[in-house]
Amino acid sequence: MIRIPGQLCSDLCNPGLKMTRRDLLRIGGSSIMGLSLGSLLSLNARANTAGAMSGGPGWGKAKSVIMVYLQGGPSHLDLWDPKKDVSDKIRSAFDTIPTKIPGVHFTEILPNLAKVNDKFTMIRSMGYTPNGLFNHTAAIYQIMTGYTTDKVSPSGQLEPPNAKDFPNFGSNIVRLKPATEPMLPFVTLPRPLQESNVVGKGGTAGFLGKAFDPYTLYPEGDDMDMSKMEKIKIDDLKLPPEVFSVRLKRRADLRTALSSAMPEIEKAVESYNLDEYYQRALNLIVSGRARDAFNLSAESDSLRDRYGRNTFGQSCLLARRLVEAGTRVVEVVWPKVANSDNHSWDHHVGLTDRMKKQSGPMLDQGLSALFDDLDSRGLLDETLVVAIGEFGRSPEKGVSTSGNGNSADGRDHWPYCYTSIIGGAGIKRGYVHGESDKTASSPAKDPVHPSELLATIYHAVGIDPETIVYNHLNQPRELVKAKALTKLFG
Repeated sequence: MIRIPGQLCSDLCNPGLKMTRRDLLRIGGSSIMGLSLGSLLSLNARANTAGAMSGGPGWGKAKSVIMVYLQGGPSHLDLWDPKKDVSDKIRSAFDTIPTKIPGVHFTEILPNLAKVNDKFTMIRSMGYTPNGLFNHTAAIYQIMTGYTTDKVSPSGQLEPPNAKDFPNFGSNIVRLKPATEPMLPFVTLPRPLQESNVVGKGGTAGFLGKAFDPYTLYPEGDDMDMSKMEKIKIDDLKLPPEVFSVRLKRRADLRTALSSAMPEIEKAVESYNLDEYYQRALNLIVSGRARDAFNLSAESDSLRDRYGRNTFGQSCLLARRLVEAGTRVVEVVWPKVANSDNHSWDHHVGLTDRMKKQSGPMLDQGLSALFDDLDSRGLLDETLVVAIGEFGRSPEKGVSTSGNGNSADGRDHWPYCYTSIIGGAGIKRGYVHGESDKTASSPAKDPVHPSELLATIYHAVGIDPETIVYNHLNQPRELVKAKALTKLFG
């Protein structure tokens, strides 16, 4: 099929590049010499309106995306894919409960999500074969960027984030679908992606440049400080006390006047889009829209209680406020670092007690309230919500699959099969896609790779997953090498 990604002879990151050999191959293959100039221009025009012409089910339905990232790897068997007729070493210690979908059961620690699972799709056949060690950071990098990394230390850790990294999917989205409101386009909260001392890998704009990094909202306080969302500081979004809005706008007008008097200087810097970026920053600060969105105290006490008075619950509530105000992408990162205890999903030891008293109730309350709240406000129709971890947990308890030690009540890393949730923006409601085998060890039907889920996110916001970007070496790369799961859309 003939296809031109983006503008003719241009690259999404560097419009000054000439047509590449890859561009030529994409345009016409062996019959390129048979294309007339008129045909070529016609194809370019079609590429510019591809979103309106052909995209398939769900194309462009999502105005915003909320990624609820359960870093640490939650156990699918102890949450939303429990198995009954299995041995004690595999079966969850939790009882099962019915949900709104006939025949579908969760465990007892998800009573609230069981009441709202008619609002989203469950994918019970997520899985992939790991490249190298069963490592948190490598798996996080994969789901956030769509690519695997080739640099892993002997311990399984990756190198820290750098400018050569593939971009986080949120950075790609706001690069290709800029926000139309004077609002922060991409926000990550309440803590960075992290395993041990590797912080932020897969969470930056990488080779796109820092201009497309997320705005990071990391309140002060330890991960176990459940009230840290009350300590939000957004000083960089406020005007200094001595500068009023009118005064700031006058400064902008003065700058415009000076610029118009210096055409030669303007011509020299026009490729940097200084006016555009300056105006965006000015509008963002003066409008106060972002500051207002961060004001959680504007919500009623009853609603805040519904989400849960803890870091995760209040982060989910803030995510709803941000997309309501115009933010394009929000990443809510589970507020506890991977490979740690107490509230972490990395349950190598003490799974039953920790999951029932700590991580389980927070997830159940916060995520169910998010779906219910978005739906009641009419925002779920245009907001894509994804909840996923980097992998699941081993079906058999007490065994080592990643070199880690595990107690008799612990499960190790398991990338071969796990569950994710996706809802909103035209995604089918009350639908279960795929299924795991008898022991939840591997997909038994309709396997889904994490890159396919990422492609579905791009598709939902109206971006072709195969759109070409150029890395730090000016090499062409697809956003993600996968097709969108259009069957998930109603």
